[in-house]
Amino acid sequence: MFNKVLVANRGEIAVRVIRTCRELGIATVAVYSDHDRAAYHVRLADEAYALVGETAADTYLSIEALCALVRRSGADGVHPGYGFLSESAAFARAVAETGATFIGPTPAAMEVMSDKTRSRRTAEGVGVPGVPGRSEALTSPEEVVAFGEANGWPVAIKAAHGGGGRGMRIVNEPAGAAPALESAQSEAGAAFGRSECYVERYLNRPRHVEMQILADARGNTVWLGERDCSCQRRHQKLLEESPAPRFSDDARRAMGEAAVKVAEACGYVNAGTVEFLWDHERFWFLEMNTRLQVEHPVTEVVTGLDLVELQLRIASGEPLPLTQAEVDQRGHAIECRVNAEDSSDGRFLPTPGAISRLRLPGGIGVRTDAGFEPGDEVSPAYDNLVAKVVVWGKDRDTARRRMIRALEECEVEGVPTTIPAHLAILRHPDFVAGDHFTTWVEECLDLSHVPAGFERSAQGTPVSGDQAVAETRVRRDVEVEVDGRRYQVRLWVPEPSSAAAGATGAASPRRRARRRGGGGEGTGAGTVVAPMQGTVVKVLVAEGDAVELGQPVCVLEAMKMESNVNAEVAGTVTQLRVSPGETLSAGDVVAVIE
Repeated sequence: MFNKVLVANRGEIAVRVIRTCRELGIATVAVYSDHDRAAYHVRLADEAYALVGETAADTYLSIEALCALVRRSGADGVHPGYGFLSESAAFARAVAETGATFIGPTPAAMEVMSDKTRSRRTAEGVGVPGVPGRSEALTSPEEVVAFGEANGWPVAIKAAHGGGGRGMRIVNEPAGAAPALESAQSEAGAAFGRSECYVERYLNRPRHVEMQILADARGNTVWLGERDCSCQRRHQKLLEESPAPRFSDDARRAMGEAAVKVAEACGYVNAGTVEFLWDHERFWFLEMNTRLQVEHPVTEVVTGLDLVELQLRIASGEPLPLTQAEVDQRGHAIECRVNAEDSSDGRFLPTPGAISRLRLPGGIGVRTDAGFEPGDEVSPAYDNLVAKVVVWGKDRDTARRRMIRALEECEVEGVPTTIPAHLAILRHPDFVAGDHFTTWVEECLDLSHVPAGFERSAQGTPVSGDQAVAETRVRRDVEVEVDGRRYQVRLWVPEPSSAAAGATGAASPRRRARRRGGGGEGTGAGTVVAPMQGTVVKVLVAEGDAVELGQPVCVLEAMKMESNVNAEVAGTVTQLRVSPGETLSAGDVVAVIE
């Protein structure tokens, strides 16, 4: 077993791994960017080291920086968590070169399965059919059009080296191919470091069902049961459950055996998930995630297994502790991802900010995995997952009612969350009947009653994001003496107020003008404002352009997701106040339309 494990990640998953390591007597090492210097996972670990920088590319995606810390800390194991470099064969090889063990699959297996086009060919080679599509990377929008014309519309463009719905765009007609491919490649490059995409048919109202597998280095592979992940927004999961509703034992067995075939075909070792689309009693291979999934707790709850512990044991050379016949599933589990998002009217807009109050639920059959505590800030630079609430019940309806009770106990102030959307899902007759599908949330769920932009405090007073922003801190390098020895120390101290700071502490003239709306002009119905904090990826109009109601004006990237900022009136763009690469705050004026 390992002596010291470095967790090459942040947030909830870093906390999750650190906790299991503690139970096993393994020392832990956290890493952190400038944004995360006071984060919960940093406070929880035995040691913590800085990854100097603010962007993911400079920190959590920097193989060189992470491996330097592996050597410096003396860690003999590296757990990648999920996202970032968790499916990077190059990172796994680099970790091995440090002398430490990568706690995950082999680089060879990752190379097969992280390339979605290659993984499709691998699955088809062992008799597991994939969704009809191309198994080569796209080079032009004309290829998308040709595929759509030959196979029917709509089609899905997907990132070849990623998952989680990022880098995925649905194309309904030929005219949408070029902008969709450009947008998908941009988002894939930002999220995964590679922009290649492929195309496949977009199935009408399927369910997303995935199978958890475990494999050791001695040739033993088992499946631990399925998870239904069909409640999604923007092709990203909101709620997962196990076992899948309205799913027969025969279907479960067939899918489990198919998942094992796929894993064995690439020589897979450690924990992994094989994802399928389920439609009319048939399933198609979608992809394999060569890492621990966000939703792994629902499998843990129904099987009684600690998947992180099993990952550690497999990586240290131990055999699987159970056979397929010994896998035992009991009851029903549901997981809700509590994200910092404004879900009113189904918008699901990322809403970074400081969490002024956080009370998570408890009681029988309730588990919460969180990466934040009160006072922590949800950064716009990373994923917006605040916590995962997981419940167990003797049957699905018991679990559903328990989840409603648990979510009603949650108190989150400072940022709006997806909790109101989860409650709407759990109470909807379609969900109760298990009659939902991957686009059901966006097509059928009415979220018009969800309050916009705030949670309510205990006194019932609306708390906006601006009211709860954490105190801004700045870096100061100072010299100190301890027992007569001189040290250079980096401190993070409160930033002086704008009144005290003078010109150096004030916002730029352009930012002030943008926030004011130009001294009164542009404050009417023709003002287009940023609905959230984010970075301008692309400006889609110019001054003098005529725009229609609902036409995209620019594209904002926040928390690894791209969102269009649309015109709320038709007219002519008279002022354009942003340019690509600029960072906006919620409420900043993007453009004025007359």
